[in-house]
Amino acid sequence: MHVTYRLTTNDLASVPSEAAWAEGMGYDSMSSNETAHDSFLPLALAATSTNRTILETRVAIAFPRSPMITAYLGRDLQDLSKGRFRLGLGTQVKGHIMRRFSTDWEAPGPRLRDYVKSLKAIWHSWQTGEKLEYYGDSYNFSLMTPFFDPGPSEYPAPEVFTAAVNAYNCQVAGEVSDGLMLHSLTSPEYVRQVVRPALEKGAQKAGRDFSGLKVTGGGFIITGPNRASIVAMQAEVRRRIAFYASTRSYFPVLEAHGFQEIGQELHEMSLKGLWAEMGELVSDEMLDAFSVSGEYDEIADKFVERYGGLLDEVSFTLYSEKPPEEAQLKKMVHRLQELG
Repeated sequence: MHVTYRLTTNDLASVPSEAAWAEGMGYDSMSSNETAHDSFLPLALAATSTNRTILETRVAIAFPRSPMITAYLGRDLQDLSKGRFRLGLGTQVKGHIMRRFSTDWEAPGPRLRDYVKSLKAIWHSWQTGEKLEYYGDSYNFSLMTPFFDPGPSEYPAPEVFTAAVNAYNCQVAGEVSDGLMLHSLTSPEYVRQVVRPALEKGAQKAGRDFSGLKVTGGGFIITGPNRASIVAMQAEVRRRIAFYASTRSYFPVLEAHGFQEIGQELHEMSLKGLWAEMGELVSDEMLDAFSVSGEYDEIADKFVERYGGLLDEVSFTLYSEKPPEEAQLKKMVHRLQELG
């Protein structure tokens, strides 16, 4: 199983050193998310200080950017990293798209399918010199003059992974993407019962080989040197679970475990701004469903015990009261690679 590290620094100047450190720890890939900062720029810096790790956006929000803009970004990062860039795309939810990005909202699943197909058409045009002619329901591209055409690259087009929660978007990933990025609010049961069947359905619909599609992610990972430290971190993870579970777009995951009523309560609390109190609604059963807990020496085995055979890559973002020593971290990364 490949292991992904999430870049944590908010200081762009520190990204090259953090990326080099993560590569030295043995990680197979590293990701940059898009919350309070752009997801692409840190990877440009990480590309300058690493040599072998995959560099991925996890995830870039698709719809506020034209596929053409994303195509240029992806192409430049692929060339800069010498073929190590992976584009992870997500839809975000309606409120953020309309009110934070001031972008039009339409059915996200079909639009994301169109987005990925148009991206690949643009890259194909640049690589082959064929006329750009893509006509979809949401995007149309038919102009590419030599002045704006970067021409062929010595590297293949980047892999495109899409993030998904509901079954429909998982199916879309099976149709057009190279892999699927799971949300943190997930569980082995949901992956087994919903994600993988929908992914396979999409692949079959498109006449693609399902075995070649990758699934990455793996929920919350709580660890520490002893039980006391784990219990201390569980409170923080309860708050994170409550935050995500309050969003109705994630209710399908809750429903798979019978937690939909809790989700509705959390949603109503979020509307009232009761963020601090929401974690109290996350029971031990709910915490166990969406997280894996274990001490440093056992967390890798416990994770693989639950997710083995369901994932190709794990996003090994630790929730730990005190970060493990480097030697211990290397052992955990290597153990996941070995077991998976």
